[in-house]
Amino acid sequence: MKGLGNLLLIFYSSFSATQLPGSFFVFSGSPETLMKHLTSLLNLSVDDVHAILAKSHELKAGWKRGERPALLQGCYLTQVFEKPSLRTRVSFNAAMAQLGGTGNFLSGQDAGLSGREALADVARVISGYSDAVVLRTFSQTLIEDFASHSRCPVINGLSDDDHPCQALTDILTLQEMWGDVNGKRLVFVGDGNNVAASLAMITSMLGMSMTVCAPRDFELEESLLQAIRLEYPSADIEQTVDLNVALANADVVYTDVWASMGQESEADKRSRIFFPYQVNARLMAKAPSGCLFMHDLPARRGKEVTDEVIDGPNSIVFQQAENRMHLAKGLLVWLLG
Repeated sequence: MKGLGNLLLIFYSSFSATQLPGSFFVFSGSPETLMKHLTSLLNLSVDDVHAILAKSHELKAGWKRGERPALLQGCYLTQVFEKPSLRTRVSFNAAMAQLGGTGNFLSGQDAGLSGREALADVARVISGYSDAVVLRTFSQTLIEDFASHSRCPVINGLSDDDHPCQALTDILTLQEMWGDVNGKRLVFVGDGNNVAASLAMITSMLGMSMTVCAPRDFELEESLLQAIRLEYPSADIEQTVDLNVALANADVVYTDVWASMGQESEADKRSRIFFPYQVNARLMAKAPSGCLFMHDLPARRGKEVTDEVIDGPNSIVFQQAENRMHLAKGLLVWLLG
């Protein structure tokens, strides 16, 4: 995972500060002026995570009662994406609209991320028009560098290394199912990708256990595990190739596509390697009864998961997908409210 060494930096002074790549808080002008970014989950404290989740639950409960308070009336959200998106783009659009704000979408080429302008210039210009920016990019470093020059909060909508909004949404969903998630075990079956990395971070922060069950050479990188354990020494993260071992004490099974965006040329090779890890009824039978199933979508039905599982009674996939919007609302209010 690139850029992990800069994930937890707080730099300040009494009157001004220069924001460093990957930093979360920045003071400008006076100690009372505080700007927050979400570039990675390791930028957040446990209290921050609880605050974002609590606000998301609160706003969802009100939404169910037909309430859409204009908490961010007049605010403007800019989304800049190098990668295609359904859930991230629509959930943030809907979230800002329901909170009384508005926004705009730019491709990476439209915004000049391809090198038409210096990244620092792009960040300064876009943030001058915006109250918050969501970036969905290949490079984690690009997000951190953009945030270092931004004059408004920056949200990581996905990078090759990290998917913090998805992991926050997943915990929001599990809290709806269980209440307290402390002590529960999440078993991730498949590629140790950006989603698995973010889940490893947030489960460690909240007292959950996590098992990654992946073929050799596709597990989470040791540098990521070291970074997590540095901040959370009691983190319980196991890695194994053995499905029987992994699933024996699973409270929720989670999977994702075998070939992420940018890995399309490897899809056939990965399909052969990962096929024994397909989440199907036979695999779910290895887990305790009542074990839940999650997927961040899009799903390649018949590949990493079968219809009988994703559409089955233990699947909470579409509750999870809807919650992307409720989490986006809670996050935006926490950042801007």
